[in-house]
Amino acid sequence: MQIDLIKVPVREVVNDYFNDDEEGVRGYLDRLDIRPPYQREFVYKDKQRDEVIRTVLKGLPLNVMYWCKTGVNDDGEETYEVLDGQQRTISLCEYADGSFSVDDRFFDNLPEDLKDRILDYELFVYVCDGTDSEKLDWFKIINIAGEQLTDQELRNAVYSGPWVSDAKRYFSKTQGPAYQIAGNYLKGDAIRQDYLQTAIDWAAKAENISIEQYMARHQYDANAVTLWNYFRSVIDWIPATFAKYYKEMKGLPWGIYYNENKDRTDLDRKKLAKVTADLMGDEDVTNKRGIFPFLLTGDVRNLSIRQFDRTTKLAAYEKQEHQCAMCSRKFDFDKMDGDHIVPWSKGGKTIPMNCQMLCKECNLKKSAKTSMDENDAGWFLDRFLDPQ
Repeated sequence: MQIDLIKVPVREVVNDYFNDDEEGVRGYLDRLDIRPPYQREFVYKDKQRDEVIRTVLKGLPLNVMYWCKTGVNDDGEETYEVLDGQQRTISLCEYADGSFSVDDRFFDNLPEDLKDRILDYELFVYVCDGTDSEKLDWFKIINIAGEQLTDQELRNAVYSGPWVSDAKRYFSKTQGPAYQIAGNYLKGDAIRQDYLQTAIDWAAKAENISIEQYMARHQYDANAVTLWNYFRSVIDWIPATFAKYYKEMKGLPWGIYYNENKDRTDLDRKKLAKVTADLMGDEDVTNKRGIFPFLLTGDVRNLSIRQFDRTTKLAAYEKQEHQCAMCSRKFDFDKMDGDHIVPWSKGGKTIPMNCQMLCKECNLKKSAKTSMDENDAGWFLDRFLDPQ
């Protein structure tokens, strides 16, 4: 790989600057791609942005920037993309373009000598030229000192193309389309590509492939409409299945639930709403987030049912004279488990009168015997409902 240090005046970088949601961010007489597809769409806060301008006005050095060569244009001039320095570059371009003021002064209001001080300021830029993999490796290295890229940001670099660019339009913008329809259900940061990673992960699992395989299949697609339509189907399915929103829904793997349950006809929305409310109010259910996978699978383990405390178990242990309630053999206390006589799934509560001590072997046998299968799940929902 070849690496050269060049000096570029600000006036050249801001020449022909434009910033468009659809076409990206470019400058330097359209020779510089300021925001390549794999770059996060992070924007400096006002204080950070203003400090860039003040630094330049004072003639103090900005940190070195990094570009990489991408080819040549129709005029035979070399073209570049920004590897590091995106926000400093955009701050300078936006100020020269009149998009914001610093210390109550817009660029056009500055005296000519201060305008020239900004435009003549030289940026120190390292330019690298090499293979795609070399450029990506270099990008990883220069990001070690700063805020490192997420796994999805690195994937965006590897599989960059029209599909990634269009997918970011939906999933990678603050207050963007994905946030507007699914902000209550998603965790993470759109700018750091968490929303995009989640959507691709769900779609990939629907096809039993990895995120990387999914992105490779679609890398050169003209758009990401298929992914967006799938994502919308997932989000539409949630309120269609669960009538009320709970904060515990945020961050659950809804795409996985959708993939496995979207064709079911036995999910009664009214029943699910009633049982959800009951489980939310049940003090024995310690994992409220587990209510939703439980309602879809019938697996009680999702609920983390409250266990008997040590005092209750010791009382039962002494009452049973140290014997297992099933096999009648004697065991040390730490070789036994507290067990619900009437299982929670059958209406039993975590109270002293419902506690018995079983040896670990018998407890495993009982757990296996009373565990619910998919058919039990429907029966369990009915148990919670008012028979009227």
